[in-house]
Amino acid sequence: NFTYCPATGLAKGNEHSEFAGWAFPFPGVFLTEEFISEDEESEIVELMDRDDWKPSQSGRKKQDYGPKVNFKKQRLKAGSFTGLPSFSEKIVAQMKACSVLGDFLPVEQCNLDYVPARGSAIDPHFDDWWLWGERLVSLNLLSKTVLSMSRDSGESIQLFCTKENGELNPPGSFPQTSACKNSGKEGIGRLLSPRLVPSKEVTVAIHLPQRSLVVLYGDARYRWKHAIHRKHIERRRICVTFRELSAEFSAGGRHEELGKELLEIALSFQGRPV
Repeated sequence: NFTYCPATGLAKGNEHSEFAGWAFPFPGVFLTEEFISEDEESEIVELMDRDDWKPSQSGRKKQDYGPKVNFKKQRLKAGSFTGLPSFSEKIVAQMKACSVLGDFLPVEQCNLDYVPARGSAIDPHFDDWWLWGERLVSLNLLSKTVLSMSRDSGESIQLFCTKENGELNPPGSFPQTSACKNSGKEGIGRLLSPRLVPSKEVTVAIHLPQRSLVVLYGDARYRWKHAIHRKHIERRRICVTFRELSAEFSAGGRHEELGKELLEIALSFQGRPV
């Protein structure tokens, strides 16, 4: 019932929902379109398809490039990990130009293959934060899709009436206008207060164009679950997700040395799917 606007960083109520004319700040999303060219996309997918795709959950197939992990027992080792694939070296280098990725060092890459005929989807979830760090980076290939964000906490979200130009009215000054289509029967000129709604009633759609790169961090990473619904897979789609190490495996962390070892392997870019 809300759609994320990259230009403003707001989640805006959809026109035909009860939240039309309302919005709230949605921090923690970085989205850039046309991150790679059509030729680069074709080359990457061709190289991926030379390797086997393994069956995964919910109608997906996958290729993993990463260390051997037991999340339940919180155990980690290199295993048969030989690094990220060679074609990712250029992608990782290009990430450095993104404002939120200047120091991003991926230690794992997961390619996920979605096809409508298999009912491919992924349920709302948080990525693990014992091993994986704050930024989740995904490159969206072959077709557009929608990343659906939701929360199941008992907290409320404060909505603000939007101006006709799409900006938020400043706190303390909420004149009722035609933009607030569901504001009730308050008369013209009365002040319209911010609106509180349970977070469980709010879903936010982040539209991902073909060849776009999206980064989730902060609130979008830790407070909102993300999902891809079946209805948003219109044709074959490949998602390339890169993850970094958590603080525990980084400089000054308890497992710093293991983290260094895994990063050295990852950034050799000599890997095959594990």
